Amino acid sequence: MDTLLLCLLLIPAYLAAAALLFRRLTGGSSPPGITKRTVLLIALAAVALHAVVLYQQLFTPDGINFGFFNTLSLLTWVIALLLVLTAFERPVENLGIAVFPLAAIASVLEAIFPSTHILSPQRNILDVHILISITAYSILSLAAVQAILVAIQDKHLHEKHPGGFIRALPPLQSMESLLFQMIGVGFVMQSLSLISGFVYLDDMFAQHLVHKTFFSILAWLVFAILLWGRWKFGWRGKIAIRWTLGGFVSLLLAYLGSKLVLELMLGQP
Repeated sequence: MDTLLLCLLLIPAYLAAAALLFRRLTGGSSPPGITKRTVLLIALAAVALHAVVLYQQLFTPDGINFGFFNTLSLLTWVIALLLVLTAFERPVENLGIAVFPLAAIASVLEAIFPSTHILSPQRNILDVHILISITAYSILSLAAVQAILVAIQDKHLHEKHPGGFIRALPPLQSMESLLFQMIGVGFVMQSLSLISGFVYLDDMFAQHLVHKTFFSILAWLVFAILLWGRWKFGWRGKIAIRWTLGGFVSLLLAYLGSKLVLELMLGQP
């Protein structure tokens, strides 16, 4: 099926899921029969269509195409997939208000602006490293969105305005606990990503990798300090939010910053 046609199908599904979640969160009335499970099934359909688009764009006869917009689309797809699967059991569905529109936008950019960075199909070990890295980034991205939601909730509660959409959220303590669970899992995956990189890549500090390596290690240190502070001093609230967002920005620079500069600005693969 044509990629643009698939995008025309998945975009309304992603946006509909996000809009329904927003209405539920803000206390608006949803159409009859629209439950959390129904919204998640709509989002899952969008994720499935997105997967088909990714398959068509990523896999070529010459190898896997990890061009900038393909990578961006892949990252948002993994984030959306993890969110939907987790939301069936945990109260994280409201993160879809931000995640699903971003995934829709990324799929459109992938279809409209082709980018090329082919990896040889023989590099199986590197593929494992990339898969671990993408999973780590996706989990920690969800943690960053969760941190923003915790920050909004904390602000409203401190200003004694617990009404509106705040009522639809789990208790702040539960939200923070879920945040640190995400960070813990993401930190483990980030650790595995760095270990696999140092073991299997020839030189993690080569000129074309030094930017990614530096910011990846910086992000790892930020999350390590945050988890230590949580365990040792019980860090929470604004401190936890700032460290989480700081680590996420470092990861963003590591995973997409160098690709943006090399591929789109300098025209290098």
